Amino acid sequence: MTFPTVTAGYGALLALIYLALSLWVGFGRVGFRVIHGDGGNARLARRIRAHANFAEYVPLILLLAACLEASGAGRLEMNALLFPLLIARIIHPFGMIAPENSLQQFLCRAPGALITWLVVGAEAALLLARLR
Repeated sequence: MTFPTVTAGYGALLALIYLALSLWVGFGRVGFRVIHGDGGNARLARRIRAHANFAEYVPLILLLAACLEASGAGRLEMNALLFPLLIARIIHPFGMIAPENSLQQFLCRAPGALITWLVVGAEAALLLARLR
């Protein structure tokens, strides 16, 4: 088995995004003076959800990606899956904090979510195909 270098590289970049989201929530807590939960603050709640959404999807996607790469998927295939994910995970939080039904929400949140779902589905399908 080879080391999944492409996945590791994207994993490192995604970890930096996760760190930025964590700090964004932390600074929001300080700024809004909320130690636990969201304190009923809608803006803080959106930050928390953006951070949590990242934590809900990205680890599974990276695990699937590492399995794919370890099973022989090439660099092109891995980049085709993980580069769109990287962009999606950068834009998604901007959509999460956007005003309801705004252009920003439409342009960032929906595509970010859709690309994330497509990557999960594609990775799962590709892995299942490799198991035959």
